[in-house]
Amino acid sequence: MSAARIRAGSTLALCAALALAPLAAEAQFYRCITKDGRRIYGEVIPAACIGLVVEQLNAQGIVTRRIEPPPTPEQRAAMAAEEQKRRVEAEAAKMQARRDHSLLATYPNLVSIDQARARALRPVSAGVKEIEADIEQLRKREAELNKQLTAYKGNRKPPARLTEDLHLVELDLATQAELLAAKQRDIEAINARYDEDRKRYADLTQRLR
Repeated sequence: MSAARIRAGSTLALCAALALAPLAAEAQFYRCITKDGRRIYGEVIPAACIGLVVEQLNAQGIVTRRIEPPPTPEQRAAMAAEEQKRRVEAEAAKMQARRDHSLLATYPNLVSIDQARARALRPVSAGVKEIEADIEQLRKREAELNKQLTAYKGNRKPPARLTEDLHLVELDLATQAELLAAKQRDIEAINARYDEDRKRYADLTQRLR
């Protein structure tokens, strides 16, 4: 073989090597570690790596990307629950911010909150007094009817109207007792609301100082 042909062949081989060099430099490999500690490699993601963390490596063996496995049904459910919790908490925070803004805009000081409480309690307290007065009258009427009943002893049967009136009074007393309990619950709710507003207002104004 002539020297010219040898030189030509060498030139072609060098050109081919240079052409393949970028391809070799761009080669990518995949690697994962199995549960038993084995390292699995492949030019594509090996079947044994499915469901595991997979690392993508370049030709120099440097990790260029980390591929996380898809979440399990349990993990997806946990993620959905966490996302729902985050949304609920975010919405609660927005609502609290709106309430705080309204609270600060409504009351100039703590005294104004106490004054608002008194105004809210006034009609309810008046209702309580009216019911208590009605209950007092009904108890007096009940005592009178019971006194009349004591006059009928032995074989003497009391008039039907007397026992009927006593029964109606007892029903009225039960009704008034329920109304009184409802009014008292209203008072407790009003006080609880203004207690909360007062405490929140004090906390907010303290932060703004």
